[in-house]
Amino acid sequence: MLETHGLTANYGQFRALFGVDITVAAGECVAIIGANGAGKSTLMRSITGVLGNEPGMVLHRGEPIGALSSAEIMKRGIAMVPEGRRLFPSLTVEENLLVGGQARKVPGPWSLDTVYDLFPILRERRKSPGTALSGGQQQMVAIGRALMSNPELLLCDEISLGLAPVIIRDIYAALPRIREGGAAIVLVEQDIGKALAVADRVYCMMEGRVTLVAKAAEVAREQIHSAYFGVAA
Repeated sequence: MLETHGLTANYGQFRALFGVDITVAAGECVAIIGANGAGKSTLMRSITGVLGNEPGMVLHRGEPIGALSSAEIMKRGIAMVPEGRRLFPSLTVEENLLVGGQARKVPGPWSLDTVYDLFPILRERRKSPGTALSGGQQQMVAIGRALMSNPELLLCDEISLGLAPVIIRDIYAALPRIREGGAAIVLVEQDIGKALAVADRVYCMMEGRVTLVAKAAEVAREQIHSAYFGVAA
């Protein structure tokens, strides 16, 4: 479904990605792990068109999309849950969710009702300002907003960051249902245990490069340690 080929990315004169190659199959969950500054969020921004690339550096269903805008990429069925949630502060919970369905109106499993079924607390808080919610509830809104476009690929950037363990558990419990709806998931995560528990495959990044590709169920702790830190365990 998605491939990157020799993907590079720059912030001005600073190079953040160096020839990154990843693949994501239909319906698959792929985890991207790595320390702060490894390039994980830059990879997500490159895939979603926030950072421009050469066309052939990112392929969606075999077609080059590296030079497309974020809006064009979203219309192709690639949605992102950004780090920091980034809700619209002037809108209610329900209005934030509805915004997600405006850019791509296609039939699919996700609607207000099914998002509320996934996260029942949002139904209770649907008329509240998005900023009046707890951090975990805001994260649920951000995920629901992305799902409202009925994506075939959902990119999740640090969805557990700064949240209480009980909230993280609830959010991770929603991921299998999202996959049951037909979406593939790319999960950027610093919590290695959480990532490996839900992923089919894992990529480890360090300093803008992929240092490990493995099946999540088979990768050894020593392999991750070496790929994560660049030193032997």
